[in-house]
Amino acid sequence: MRLYFLNRYFHPDHSATSQMLSDLVFALAERGHRITVITSRLSYDDPTMRLPSRETLRGVEIVRLATTGFGRAGLFGRAADYATFSLAAAWLLLRRLRRGDMVVTKTDPPLLSLITTPIARLRSARAVNWLQDVFPEVATGLGMARGGLSGAAFGLIRWLRDRALRKASLNIAIGDRMAAKVRHMGVVPDRVRVIHNWADAHSIRPMSAQHNRLRREWGLEGRFVVGYSGNLGRAHDAATILAAIEMSARETQANPLAVSATGVNRSSAVSDTRVSWLFVGGGAQLEKLKAEVDRRGERDVMFQPYQPREMLSESLSVPDVHLITLRTELEGLIVPSKYYGIAAAGRPAIFIGDPDGEIGRILTTTDTGIVVAEGDGAALVRAVRDLASDPERCEAMGQRARALFEAKYDIAFAIEAWEDAIRTLAHR
Repeated sequence: MRLYFLNRYFHPDHSATSQMLSDLVFALAERGHRITVITSRLSYDDPTMRLPSRETLRGVEIVRLATTGFGRAGLFGRAADYATFSLAAAWLLLRRLRRGDMVVTKTDPPLLSLITTPIARLRSARAVNWLQDVFPEVATGLGMARGGLSGAAFGLIRWLRDRALRKASLNIAIGDRMAAKVRHMGVVPDRVRVIHNWADAHSIRPMSAQHNRLRREWGLEGRFVVGYSGNLGRAHDAATILAAIEMSARETQANPLAVSATGVNRSSAVSDTRVSWLFVGGGAQLEKLKAEVDRRGERDVMFQPYQPREMLSESLSVPDVHLITLRTELEGLIVPSKYYGIAAAGRPAIFIGDPDGEIGRILTTTDTGIVVAEGDGAALVRAVRDLASDPERCEAMGQRARALFEAKYDIAFAIEAWEDAIRTLAHR
């Protein structure tokens, strides 16, 4: 049995879906599985880049398809990139799939399973959908479908998507709420599994502030650092973060001594620690946030580009606490996978969003962070000040996060879960 994995981006691309896919297939290849990755020649951040069309790396056959390369700047260009990749992948699968093979389709492009599932059934192969998000509901939540013809088109897409999920041999969801939504679409329970995304316990380890080179280079020594790492896009709530930055700045100007949640001024060195806001990564919302911060002349806000993967221990350990955000209407459709790297680095998190959401539940039930409601900038400031004034609590949360990660979210657990799913399908 050969395993085919389909996604538009793959190693050496550093996008989140690429890194997850690369981790998984290289590990499975080391365990003896015959794997082909069907991807594009594009890079997530540089649409002008063209990677080699074919190569074999660490036992994995990589076939990179020629597609349009408009990139993510406009909806029309993105749709063209999606369509050309989907058609090229369909043609390749029709020529190469054999009885008993397995096709694992990720959700980039979003509707690729509408093509791969029928082809797999035609060739007596097994179709597996690896759902990183749920489309078209994500597009609807982002306001991209607004009634009329658009609404009717999205309804048709949902019907076709539901049918593809029901016909697939297996659907892998990356969270419990996502799995519940998939079952609600009419997929029988034994064709839905939850396999969480992950981080690597060996490549990301906690690092103390005094031993962190990046913290020194970025001039953040002696500060309480609130960090955001990764993509800040349309699915995220940047407005609450901006409001908290502004409130925090006003509070600092009005009273140099930090104010705790109880409203009592504290003159200790800990509570007097200045708060800095650090953003490492990219995304459309991050560019807007940066422009607004510059316009307002906010101090104590720093922006840094994506860091190399080999620097993740240092990068993720710079903040004392990390921010995670997801718009409430997108719960169950997307899972912010940045949490696993944060937990691996032994840092607590503040989640801005639904307290009953995937990440909100984890933080509150395990006491590894704090949840604040979307739009409540004042609550975010209070949460930051509480942790800044109580470093022992902050450190204890981080230690619990690392222990939770080692117990549930290390890559080794995901590889075992994927192997179990493959074995089950092979014998079904």
